[in-house]
Amino acid sequence: MRGRGRWRNDRGTSDALGLALIAPAAIGLALVILFLSRQVDGRITAQSAAEAAAQAAAQERTPAAAVAAARAVGFAMLVDELTCSSPTIEVDTSAFLADTAPFVSVEVSCSPSTVGLEAIDPPSAETQTYVAFATIDPFRGVTP
Repeated sequence: MRGRGRWRNDRGTSDALGLALIAPAAIGLALVILFLSRQVDGRITAQSAAEAAAQAAAQERTPAAAVAAARAVGFAMLVDELTCSSPTIEVDTSAFLADTAPFVSVEVSCSPSTVGLEAIDPPSAETQTYVAFATIDPFRGVTP
């Protein structure tokens, strides 16, 4: 009679087996979600940096100051190596001194890092490139 009660409540190894099958899948799914979130965060960061850098450049009076301001603001926003590794910032001030609708364009490029995601062997992250434009106020006085 004692043996029958033990068999009824005995779960055996089914819990351990279920955990052994589900745990690697859950960890893999978590790493895939982490990789995708880095991609999205990299896109948002690059776009925000391009827009802020263009606005900073548009506030300056000379093309050289505009380039310096755009790079300073852009690189200050791109400090996280996981979301934006090896960023590049290109500033176009060719229309800066134009008579009609002068504007500044800033192009920011970077790619998210795959450090820490080796377990899922992610593909190399694609480089995110964004261009932002800012119009310069024609009545503020531009010096060449």
